[in-house]
Amino acid sequence: MFDQSLARMELENAGMPKKAEPNWYSERLANFIELARTIVYAVLIAVGIRTLAYEPFSIPSGSMIPTLLIGDYLFVSKFSYGYSRHSLPFSLPLFEGRIFGSDPDRGDVAVFKYPVRDSNFEKDYIKRIVGLPGDKIKVTSGVLHINGTPVRRLKTGEYTFGEKRYGAIKVAKYVEILPNGSRHELIEAAGDFGQMDNTKEWLVPAGHYFAMGDNRDNSLDSRFGWTVPRDNLVGRAEFLFFSKPQDSWFFEFWNWRFGRFLDGIN
Repeated sequence: MFDQSLARMELENAGMPKKAEPNWYSERLANFIELARTIVYAVLIAVGIRTLAYEPFSIPSGSMIPTLLIGDYLFVSKFSYGYSRHSLPFSLPLFEGRIFGSDPDRGDVAVFKYPVRDSNFEKDYIKRIVGLPGDKIKVTSGVLHINGTPVRRLKTGEYTFGEKRYGAIKVAKYVEILPNGSRHELIEAAGDFGQMDNTKEWLVPAGHYFAMGDNRDNSLDSRFGWTVPRDNLVGRAEFLFFSKPQDSWFFEFWNWRFGRFLDGIN
């Protein structure tokens, strides 16, 4: 009896479709596609933020000391001055001119594409905007003149470079007060006898800006005969998010300059 029942069940089941077994390759392919989709979405979001909102930059030189130090990492707002092709990754020439946003204010610390066609052409530079379109700019004995009027500056003491090998180096430190009331610190390593402490007068062309470094005797800027086209502006420097000495590694947290984290940029 048992053998007959078992045979009957086998005959009944023989006509039923078998349940499909999970396909290992299909599951792996589906997982891979989902992972790839997630990565693509993440990249698109990151590119969107960098293009439209904030882009991180690092400071490789001392031309903006004491405002910015070598090893500072900062965010630049892309929307402050609107958007040009230089707002896009690799400066893709998808459109001409500038859209949205507003013009820089005197005293802004701005990132822009270097405008001179030499080895630095279209590299990212960061300087302070001191001259606006139509301004007449010159430097006499280290003092900035705008439209024939010397810009007020007050000596506030000394700035110390902590050079390990040769000892501390002290230079003069000032506060400069621009015509719109914007105040910022600057230093002069060579006093009033630096290479560009006496210049001719320049007329800033329409749609251009005159930019200078806060480390006045160690800055390649508009005093060398060029101005910043409006379309070359990348964005306005807003705040630091990280800072470390130039000669230290990222993992050496004991050397991090914690006091500069989240500092606004004036």
